[in-house]
Amino acid sequence: MRTALLLSLFGWACAAQPPPAAPPPDSTAGAIDYAALVGAPDRSEADRQLDAGRKPAELLAFAEIGPGMVVAELAAGGGYTAELLMRAVGPTGVVYGQNNPFILERFAAGPWAERLAKPINSKILRADREFDDPLPPEAQGLDRVLLILFYHDTVWMKTDRARMNAAIFRALKPGGLYVIVDHSGRAGTGVSEAETLHRIEEQVVREEVTAAGFVLAGEGDFLREPKDARDWNASPRQAGERRGTSDRFVLKFKKP
Repeated sequence: MRTALLLSLFGWACAAQPPPAAPPPDSTAGAIDYAALVGAPDRSEADRQLDAGRKPAELLAFAEIGPGMVVAELAAGGGYTAELLMRAVGPTGVVYGQNNPFILERFAAGPWAERLAKPINSKILRADREFDDPLPPEAQGLDRVLLILFYHDTVWMKTDRARMNAAIFRALKPGGLYVIVDHSGRAGTGVSEAETLHRIEEQVVREEVTAAGFVLAGEGDFLREPKDARDWNASPRQAGERRGTSDRFVLKFKKP
């Protein structure tokens, strides 16, 4: 009798407990309509003209950019991607935009300053630094770092890429992502065409980044172009009408 009573009371107590709370949703899942963000009416026409070849909605989704994140873009140039990142992280997020003096002096000083003057970009933090040490000391615990169509340029610019990747690793929080997009070089070319064709063999990037401690977490095919022979100069200044049609690899590395 006593055993039956205890079992009955135990069953009642268990039934009276509320069910366990559901795990919190992923911070980025469903948080942003990336297509709507890209379609924002206050984006410039010049930016819109690049969208077809850059597929920014797909990139933001692949990088899992969400509200409130602290992210960095290296080689921000004139700020096309940096502004999209700012729109995605929203008013509670922060974006570091890095350029080195060479980029600023040769290409980006005017467009970058104009970009940063837009109200939407008021929380982009400008970082004028060399790629060997690309982020300021306070840039710690970052959620994301992106390097778009520029890893190959660090080759001919004689960047210490091992040091650069190590600095990015330190700046990211555990679980943070390092996203790289670049023009595909032909198998076996390594870094030999980084300056002449502005391309790099994908395997080189994989090996160099994982050597810094990252693990490959994903790859995207939304910028693949199977018809690209990979034998022409993909630099924006040289590609002409073929700009945006090169075969590009998209890799996502995670800090364990």
